[in-house]
Amino acid sequence: MQNKGLIKLFAFLFGIVSIYQLSYTFITSKIENEAEVYAATTISSSEEDYVAKREALEATYLDSIGKNPILGYTTYEEAKEEELNKGLDLKGGINVTLQISVKDILKGLADNTKNPVFNKALEDADLASTSSDDTYLELFFDAFDQIKGDVQLASPDIFANKGLSDEINFQMTDDEVKPIIRRKIDESVVSAFEVLRERIDGFGVTQPNIQREGNSGRILVELPGARDIARAQDLLSSTAQLEFWETYESGNQSLINFLIQANNELKTIVEDQEEEEVKEESEIDSLLSDVAQDSLDLSTERNPLIDKLQIPGPNYAIGVAAVKDTAQIGAWLRLPQIRRLLPADVQFSKFLWERPSKDSEVAALYALKSNRDNLPRISGDVVSDARDQFDQFNRPAVGMDMNVRGAKLWEKLTSEANLNNTGIAIVLDNKVYTAPGVSQVGGISGGSSEITGSFTVNETKDIANVLRAGKLPASAEIIDSFVVGPSLGQEAIDSGFKSFLIAFVFVLIWMIFYYGKAGIFADIALIFNIVLIFGVLASLDAVLTLPGIAGIVLTIGMSVDANVLIFERIKEEIAKGKGKSQAISDGFSNALSSILDANITTGLTALILLVFGSGPIKGFATTLIIGILTSLFTAIFITRLLVDWYISGKTRRLDFSTSITKNLFTNLSINFLNKRKIAYVLSAILVSVGLFSLFTQGLDQGVDFVGGRNYQIRFVNPVNPSEISSELSESLGSASAKIFGDANQIMVTTKYKVAEGGTEVDNEILDSLYVNLQKYLPDGTTMNDFIPGGTNDNVGVMKYRKVGPTIADDIKKNALWAIIGSLAVVFLYILLRFRKWQFSLGAVTAVFHDVLIVLGIFSLTSKIMPFSMEIDQAFIAAILTVIGYSLNDTVVVFDRIREIVSEKGWRAGNNINLALNSTLSRTLNTSLTTLVVLLAIFTFGGESLRGFMFAMIVGVIVGTYSSVFIATPVMFDSLRKRIMNEKE
Repeated sequence: MQNKGLIKLFAFLFGIVSIYQLSYTFITSKIENEAEVYAATTISSSEEDYVAKREALEATYLDSIGKNPILGYTTYEEAKEEELNKGLDLKGGINVTLQISVKDILKGLADNTKNPVFNKALEDADLASTSSDDTYLELFFDAFDQIKGDVQLASPDIFANKGLSDEINFQMTDDEVKPIIRRKIDESVVSAFEVLRERIDGFGVTQPNIQREGNSGRILVELPGARDIARAQDLLSSTAQLEFWETYESGNQSLINFLIQANNELKTIVEDQEEEEVKEESEIDSLLSDVAQDSLDLSTERNPLIDKLQIPGPNYAIGVAAVKDTAQIGAWLRLPQIRRLLPADVQFSKFLWERPSKDSEVAALYALKSNRDNLPRISGDVVSDARDQFDQFNRPAVGMDMNVRGAKLWEKLTSEANLNNTGIAIVLDNKVYTAPGVSQVGGISGGSSEITGSFTVNETKDIANVLRAGKLPASAEIIDSFVVGPSLGQEAIDSGFKSFLIAFVFVLIWMIFYYGKAGIFADIALIFNIVLIFGVLASLDAVLTLPGIAGIVLTIGMSVDANVLIFERIKEEIAKGKGKSQAISDGFSNALSSILDANITTGLTALILLVFGSGPIKGFATTLIIGILTSLFTAIFITRLLVDWYISGKTRRLDFSTSITKNLFTNLSINFLNKRKIAYVLSAILVSVGLFSLFTQGLDQGVDFVGGRNYQIRFVNPVNPSEISSELSESLGSASAKIFGDANQIMVTTKYKVAEGGTEVDNEILDSLYVNLQKYLPDGTTMNDFIPGGTNDNVGVMKYRKVGPTIADDIKKNALWAIIGSLAVVFLYILLRFRKWQFSLGAVTAVFHDVLIVLGIFSLTSKIMPFSMEIDQAFIAAILTVIGYSLNDTVVVFDRIREIVSEKGWRAGNNINLALNSTLSRTLNTSLTTLVVLLAIFTFGGESLRGFMFAMIVGVIVGTYSSVFIATPVMFDSLRKRIMNEKE
């Protein structure tokens, strides 16, 4: 081997850099463990809210030692920046995809125009967006062009308005306006991106990730390690739309009369056939009974509104209702026939609910003085600064300062409120946070104000944070979210490490058992390979996920494959009578082509997965690609260096087998081609049965593909999933529960309100789950124990996922394109390498065969397997890996066929059989080690990986079979006439 010195130097430096990069991870892990132990010993678990207190103490401890030097070359803060990033499934946290509403931005740019053509184009774009891959903006332009008539985008009541007068005038054509609007939309999304970045910086998690997804208006946010999930979701999705409104005076008679008339009108609208039931007074009833009632006697008949809304409310509120009834009451008050009942002096009233305090079961309703355009007296853009502070009663509050214009408006508004004896409602994202009166005559000067209420310190920090960062330019809807509790993340680390260790030890032992001393050198190269993989991951700031660990474990199998190919070729060269040095040199050289081809085909499928995958699947693809590159380096160069070093000693003897394995798979003469018709029939039966099941029974599609929410919930004792399914269906409309792993753990899937965004629906479902499942939980389990990242790590929701219908369609399309793309790329690569389309045909036929059988087995067994067989993104990753593995096998066989045929000719197909026999040892050896590795992950890698691993196990078995009995025979039959005539 040439340039040994250079390779040694590179390997040494590569290894040192990798160990150096990994040292940061070991340092941070050690210090964080010390901080955790310190917090646990200082704060007892018997204290109230001990989890939050321990987290705060840990953060204080880490801050205090953050700049202390460690080992003379780093500090904790520096090490934290350089450590290996862990994904959500290993660390816990939240991953969300936010859809910035381009529709809202367009409305804002058009100054909320009433133009019917503009608004009809928006409606048409809404409808088209459900079934199109185009961006919302392009769909709007298409819809506008179809219906515009004489109306132009540069009309004064559309985009040629005062706000855009510097860039758009009414003489411009639509083609001139469109690029400006595209730029404005992009600027707004960039603005939203920066606002979210500022909010996240103030949230306090380490290693957050935020990135735009092309021109789709989507922003991906990852907050690893975030425990307070609800707080994180509110922080991300709130628009921070701050407004100041004037309320009506307390007990306004016009509003009370309106509510009574609305109640009477609703009697004819609401069809309620249920008999009046005598209900025991609940805690809510008792709370509401304290609120003063109107003197009218309404108790003797059914009153849809008055039964739910108690009037008048306290202070400046017009009523109080149970939180669970607020949505229904709000919907009634928005009905056109109800709005028409408003008296002239209050006809533009805007009805908003207060933000209820934590654990409160009631909320107050406010009527705000609005106008024809529904605009607030003061908007949040006048706020120049915001901070968390404490009010005069030492309660958490938010202080705000206004600019000069805001200060003048604030003084005028507070003066009028004082004169009118009304309140000022401070509204954030359509929730009334507080509505105090004003006692100061002449109003409040200086532009300072304060938001008070039932806040926690964290809540005031977040409100101040979002107000400082500014409001989002449009609403941000969470269309995809993935939440993992921290305890589940630790379990994933433990199970992943266990499966990795078992697989690793097996492979090390197997290589020594099969190849003797040569196996030791392969093992050293393999250990070095693992160090390089983790070092490269840390250097590139890549994220290690649970599927990523599976990718590393799979890389072990592929690394072994390269060494097996080399050692088998060396054994063949020795059998030809060559000397050791020459046999080793020729063995490495002859194996190189097969190694490169096999790894390139697998790498191409991994690259496609990296492009089309998302989240943890990208982690799998990343580690697989890195693993392929480092495996090539260690197998080709490191193993060679070690072997050459060993045989350089004159008295040293190096055999590439042991006494047990010496004559295994030698002198084989199986006529594989004669058995191809039997294989065709067997495969046809398997594929036909699978297709029949696919068409009749289908696949168990997960929420990734159909949309919905799923929740992994853990109990102390085993539960009955059928019983839970029926109970949850009553409250959620449709819900299914399946055992997920142990009998005390289930996966609940529901499509309840899947098309609706916002954290309100998430909280509603969590509340419903908690109420319905409470009897299965230990006594005393609170809502805080039940939610992910709550105070009890052993019961409750461990993980949940939400996928909106739109993103589910995108995931499905991306999956389809990934599979088609991988097949096309591989077909072209094999065509280029082997110069005959028949080779490509054989390879692609085998791949189709393997994929159909895997799909068929999943369809046939999805209802009987004791683990999840859902088709999700992880399954698509498995399919693409199966494609790569099948091609890996096939390419090795094809390489040997090409080599032998180029030397000896086709000989009526006999040399094809010779090639198959000569590669059988490598095929079975590699397949066996890969299968054992996969079985280790399947058994010990955790429940979430079982379906993924099952697909790969089936794929490896079928792929090994197809490379011998499908790919090669199909190639042979398509070339048969030429082969029989010995024409190449």
